[in-house]
Amino acid sequence: MYSIGYDIGSSSIKAALIETATGKSVSVINEPSVEMGMIALKNGWAEQHPNDWWQHVCTATKRLINENAIDPKDISGIGISYQMHGLVVIDKEGEPLRNSIIWCDSRAVSIGQKAFDELGNDKCAENLLNSPANFTASKLKWVKENEPELYAKIDKFMLPGDYIAYKLSNDVKTTISGLSEGIFWDFKNNGTADWLMEHYGFAKDLVPELVGTFTNQGKVSAQGSQESGLAEGTPILYRAGDQPNNALSLNVFNPGEVAATGGTSGVMYAITDSLSVKESARVNNFAHVNYTTDNTRIGKMACINGAGIMYRWLMNNLDVESYQEMNELAESVPIGSDGVTIHPFGNGAERVLNNKTLGTKMANINLNNHTKAHLCRAALEGIAFSFVYGMEIMKSDGIEPQVVRAGNDNLFRADIFSNTISTLIGQEIEIYNTTGAIGAARACELHKGDFETFGKRIIDNDFVMKFRPSDDASAYKEAYQKWKKELETMLQNS
Repeated sequence: MYSIGYDIGSSSIKAALIETATGKSVSVINEPSVEMGMIALKNGWAEQHPNDWWQHVCTATKRLINENAIDPKDISGIGISYQMHGLVVIDKEGEPLRNSIIWCDSRAVSIGQKAFDELGNDKCAENLLNSPANFTASKLKWVKENEPELYAKIDKFMLPGDYIAYKLSNDVKTTISGLSEGIFWDFKNNGTADWLMEHYGFAKDLVPELVGTFTNQGKVSAQGSQESGLAEGTPILYRAGDQPNNALSLNVFNPGEVAATGGTSGVMYAITDSLSVKESARVNNFAHVNYTTDNTRIGKMACINGAGIMYRWLMNNLDVESYQEMNELAESVPIGSDGVTIHPFGNGAERVLNNKTLGTKMANINLNNHTKAHLCRAALEGIAFSFVYGMEIMKSDGIEPQVVRAGNDNLFRADIFSNTISTLIGQEIEIYNTTGAIGAARACELHKGDFETFGKRIIDNDFVMKFRPSDDASAYKEAYQKWKKELETMLQNS
């Protein structure tokens, strides 16, 4: 038997087929073959149409089935991971009323800040563990204020993964973890944040039905089967936002464990059992995948929007052919990039910077001495420094990292990047060759509650290597302090 997992990203849809009994990956594919685009009608906006995700899910599913010559009836479960904080709104017929306002869209920043001030910072921190900020609830408020005729037609709002589950099953459902990432969940009262809904003027019946993260969340309908190629009746057994899911994929479930991700955005995601929050305006706090009202597991997340996208932008604009070439160029330059610094904050408002939009800054470039190799190293260091900066904020919020695990993605494959973070936070980084789609597929078995076997399969199948802190951290610390001082100047002048 097999399980299938989807990772609904903003760049592509990844789909993974695994052997259910062993957790071993059979095949992982991306759709489309070229990166999905974003619709940006105004500066700071970012939208995608939900049906584009669905079409790519269907194409990817049929490819997995056909290319691996399997019977759809041998797929025993479906897991879904998805880009967080997006807003999908549907009418009573289940049709999307507009493009999805996705995670990196900044239009609702002022709405969330206004609510944070009006509702009270302490109340938001104690009940929501966050500022409403630029999350799904604030994006829905933007629709209410700016598109009132469309808003009046909304039957339900959903997160992106909820929409894919709906297209598969015809059931409109969500999870506590999903509501928490949209800032609709009240941790203090263990229910929907009705007071926030009332403040924003939302009707309670806009909220989908709640289901557990690891449970039978619905079955593939006749229409879902016809469009996707999956067998009718195949159960959906798991769904979670991409960062909680990435943590799951790395066997990160317990306090002190940290999952790091170096994708388009960069993330340090640490688990705690505490509902105490000091940095609600700069650090995200969500119900982790194994959170229940009886078992507090909070994912505390420092997110850097301008991470992998910075390195990709540089590759696209330098005369280089691959990330490997860039990494080799960077290795030819000493720690600190001979003074060149890059602050990679060019992908919208940065929550760790109090939702300021600084843009990317390249500084201290000497046109006689510096080359593209210096830019490559400064980019890797600048992104790594951003991760360290985020970890410093989380440490001030009570996190004491004991284990750091990361996926074997483009950034963490660069020795400079991983060594810099490991040395500055004083912690080994374990690298695993896995993906969110593989994790989502494996999570189908967790409805049985066997987390120990789940973790063992990750170690057995995916462990690659460790990065250890350098014995001499002085050069790293000097470069980081220079970068941090320049950041503080940027923040003062913004």
